[in-house]
Amino acid sequence: MVSGPTVEGPCSPSETSPGLVGYRWMLRHYDNIGLLRPVAVDARSGYRYYTADQLRRLNRVIALKDLGLTLAQVQLVLDDVLDAAELRGLLRLRRAQLEAQLAADTTRLTRIEARLRAIDREGRMTTQDVVLKELPSLRVAELTAMAASYETADIGRAIRPLYPELLRRLAVAEVSLSGPSLAYYEPAGDGEKIVVHAGLEVAVSPDRARDFAVVDLPAVPAAATVIHRGPMDEVAGTLQLLAQWIEENGWRAEGYARELYVEYCADDPAAGVTELQQPVTRA
Repeated sequence: MVSGPTVEGPCSPSETSPGLVGYRWMLRHYDNIGLLRPVAVDARSGYRYYTADQLRRLNRVIALKDLGLTLAQVQLVLDDVLDAAELRGLLRLRRAQLEAQLAADTTRLTRIEARLRAIDREGRMTTQDVVLKELPSLRVAELTAMAASYETADIGRAIRPLYPELLRRLAVAEVSLSGPSLAYYEPAGDGEKIVVHAGLEVAVSPDRARDFAVVDLPAVPAAATVIHRGPMDEVAGTLQLLAQWIEENGWRAEGYARELYVEYCADDPAAGVTELQQPVTRA
């Protein structure tokens, strides 16, 4: 022990000094939770006194907190409650947390840079926001048709008759809907032709006796999604925006975008609201 105890803070600042007030609050909190108790407390002033060894412990507290450990974890380390294996595990967990945080911040930085490029290119920030999210698995009743290509006009001609027919068949089978309609696509393996799937979410099991298919669409770990408002005949611009976002944010499109018809208005296509969902992987 040194010749005398050390006071909790310097005497020169006033008691209302923000730095000193914060310092005293910290030491008071450490005292309350048993992390660092003073050797003495002045009954009149409330000052706490510490030995040099205790200040070394305080420095260790500050250093461990700087690693991002909680005070409870710091106390376990300082009190030698953890053995070497447990200490390694604690620090590896903290490392994993920091790596995840760094990855998330790096992704945000990439998005900010993409927005800055868009502003430089267009003079403004787009009002259409692309959101990256997971897509749940879905069970849908569906009918399919062949489209000559992935061009909007060819897709429209192929898919429009499918929904009223599918609704008719579901009604005959007394199958109720459990969600909105959607469409998805896959190559036909014959030039530019595309297999068009018109689906309606249901909660029934597949049955070969029915005149429509019931299929389970798998969950998608990552999809870039954007809302398109208006008729699907005018979707090309929104698809282009989606493709641009995917490229500028370090992703790669996988297959074709799903179309989830949030609001389907057959009589007024301009009032339609569609979420485009493009599965993606890291480029």
